[in-house]
Amino acid sequence: MRAEPTTPGSTGSPWAIVAAVFAGCWTVAVTVLAQTGGWAVEQVVLIGGLDRLVPLWPVVCVLTVLLIAAATLPLALIPRSATVRVTGRLWFAGALVLGVLGLLRTIPPVHHEAYLAALALVAMLLAVVTTRLPAHVLGPGRPPETSQPEYAPESPDGPGAVTAEPVGGPGAADLAGRPARLDARPSVAALLAVAAGLALLLPWVWLGALGGLLETILAGLGAAAVGVLAAALLDARFWARFEAGEPPRPAGLVLVGGLVAGVALLLVGAGTGHSGAHLPLLVTLPPTGFALAALRAVTRHPAGAGGRAPTAWLVGLGVFGPLAFTDPEEVSLLLVGTRDVPFWVAAATGAALAVGLVLAVGYALLLARPSARAPGRALAGASALTLLVTVGLVGGAAGQPGLYGERLFVLLREQADLSGVSGGPGRAGRDARAGEVYRRLVDTADRTQADLRRDLRRARLPHTPYYLVNAIEVDGGPAVRAWLSRRPEVARVLVNQRLRPLPAPADSASATGDAPPPSGPPWHITMIGADRVWSELDVTGAGVTVGSSDSGVDGGHPTLAGGFRGGDDSWFDPWNGTGTPADRSGHGTHTVGSAVGRGGIGVAPGAQWVGCVNLDRNLGNPAAYLDCLQFMLAPFPPGGDPFRQGRPARAPEILTNSWGCPPIEGCDPRALRPATAALEAAGILVVAAAGNTGPFCGSVQDPPAPYADVLTVGAVDDRRRVTAFSSRGPTISGATKPDLMAPGAEIVSAMPGGGYAVLDGTSMATPQVAGVVALMWSANPELIGDLDRTRRILAETADPVETDGPSRDQTDDCGGPPNIAGAGLVNAYEAVSAARG
Repeated sequence: MRAEPTTPGSTGSPWAIVAAVFAGCWTVAVTVLAQTGGWAVEQVVLIGGLDRLVPLWPVVCVLTVLLIAAATLPLALIPRSATVRVTGRLWFAGALVLGVLGLLRTIPPVHHEAYLAALALVAMLLAVVTTRLPAHVLGPGRPPETSQPEYAPESPDGPGAVTAEPVGGPGAADLAGRPARLDARPSVAALLAVAAGLALLLPWVWLGALGGLLETILAGLGAAAVGVLAAALLDARFWARFEAGEPPRPAGLVLVGGLVAGVALLLVGAGTGHSGAHLPLLVTLPPTGFALAALRAVTRHPAGAGGRAPTAWLVGLGVFGPLAFTDPEEVSLLLVGTRDVPFWVAAATGAALAVGLVLAVGYALLLARPSARAPGRALAGASALTLLVTVGLVGGAAGQPGLYGERLFVLLREQADLSGVSGGPGRAGRDARAGEVYRRLVDTADRTQADLRRDLRRARLPHTPYYLVNAIEVDGGPAVRAWLSRRPEVARVLVNQRLRPLPAPADSASATGDAPPPSGPPWHITMIGADRVWSELDVTGAGVTVGSSDSGVDGGHPTLAGGFRGGDDSWFDPWNGTGTPADRSGHGTHTVGSAVGRGGIGVAPGAQWVGCVNLDRNLGNPAAYLDCLQFMLAPFPPGGDPFRQGRPARAPEILTNSWGCPPIEGCDPRALRPATAALEAAGILVVAAAGNTGPFCGSVQDPPAPYADVLTVGAVDDRRRVTAFSSRGPTISGATKPDLMAPGAEIVSAMPGGGYAVLDGTSMATPQVAGVVALMWSANPELIGDLDRTRRILAETADPVETDGPSRDQTDDCGGPPNIAGAGLVNAYEAVSAARG
């Protein structure tokens, strides 16, 4: 049987329509589930402390393409309707674009500039390939030309304006039956597309923030390339199939053509952007398909001719928002608990979706009605200019103007020689060792950094030198990193994560706590016997100072105010510059409360505390962690020079550290190793959380927990069982970790504003061990700085724990009980008794 020819816009049999609807729904469902699922898996891996799954996105992309192809290829080949076949071929091409662009996510997020450069290059290559494909590949061929008589009415732009031959050959008309014009209307459509794209960009300019200069430029190039690629897919050959009738009916073009284009744009958006930054495009790009269909009603070209500018402008600007104003490393479940980047990305996405829907409806009603007349070039240009000015004003006034690119953390080859540092027993001996360590560290940094600092000043690159680790933090991108890496004195250069600013503070709704204050010592205090130390041994930690590096401390909390050491060198906030102890998230207040809080919540309520902010919004970087560790070795006054004004005699005796520096923040396994070695040589005990990435073996990974000179703490519950979340050893070097356990489930402690909260984590266990050491050193001041003997007493007096806990028994998998529970549960009463000796 001979197949009947089809005309533009014909849909064919009902079965073809049903098949197209099914293929479209299937394509949308597969794309959304695969993209959100891939990102969710990445987040679970990140939170679980596992190694990054490099094959994840290639697998997701291949499966997505295969699943979409199963529905779209039959649609592209079998139906008699040319329109249905064009639809199938467009969606299949979009799936291939998704697959190719999605493979670029194998580039680590920390190398965002490299990803954006690759995106721009690959998207442009795909656009070139698409435009050079034969007409029958993406469409069944050239649609029939109309045969109306030629006519050329007077130009609406006034006398003297040039009116071209109608589009599509002699006699071709626009959707309202009027002749299409080549001189003005393409530029009018492009200007209207620019205005629409700027409207889509507006929420991102308001709620987001730019990265570095190079990063922003590359994001612009990548967005432009994706826009050109979308224009190559949605060219005149595609739109012509939905322009049915003489004169053409706009409803079919906008409703059907816009819907088909929206699915294609969903596929393009799904492949654009690093993991996390691509999620908004799944929502904001599809509605632009309807706006593009309405713009097609403004300007029609012959099949296969130009007219791609409106699509390129609208899609490019729509992509630029999330691509440039969002850091993919910050679109993370790690920040979901507060009004941080994920919240504002969701808000910008919702606003951009609303804008897209308004544009779709508004452009359809204003531009694609049978009686509609396209606006003049002046009006379209004024609209685009107005939106451009609005974007600039919003970005400069209500937004976060400026560039906030990542910095570089430069580690030098030579680290200070601290061998042979010695001192007598007790506090005097500790102070002598700390002073000698400080002197050697500063001398080494001054000598080895001199040439590099001079060259950085000449290059006008802002930088901050460090001595605890012989390192320098530098502003700069990939070019500066390459230059620094080639220098003979440089060991390696890490990317130092820098948080972008937010429209409003990221305070957590639960930062003030909602638990009642304890009426007496909580269960964890009695489990380790700290209350017996107070009552029976009359030791509360007096005379010892504990240093906290965390999110901060609420210095006005009733349980903590009396324990603050005071003076001009007991508080340092390198993130926000606060002059008095404060805490935005509550994590640091909770941990300090567990160490030295009064009213029954702290293990050593008679001890004092000093604090430093090394976390802001639950993320840090190597330099910020080093800022606080350096301050703890040699505190200095506000605005003071750490190299010249450090006071090692004022160093706290014990440091509690409920944080880790993972690769997403810029650390590698050796980044902070010289810092903990220096603190060990100075006689300062570093207590650190094992991490909450259990029950996987080998999950004690992020510095400083794996280091041998750190007292690493895991968590048990109220039944003395190792919690499922407590990280296990061995470390990557094969060392046994954790060293000790403490209660870490449902721990009540202080929160900002005078409140209390119950929290879980090895973060909660760690300060309790620091508090026990404070009790030991208070009971026997001669033990201060004697780290080997202190560790030995803690291990020898520890109580056994259940290593299987609420999770499966992993004793054999992890290499034995010590890699799950260390020496056991800390026993404050026995440890203090042994310390008194």
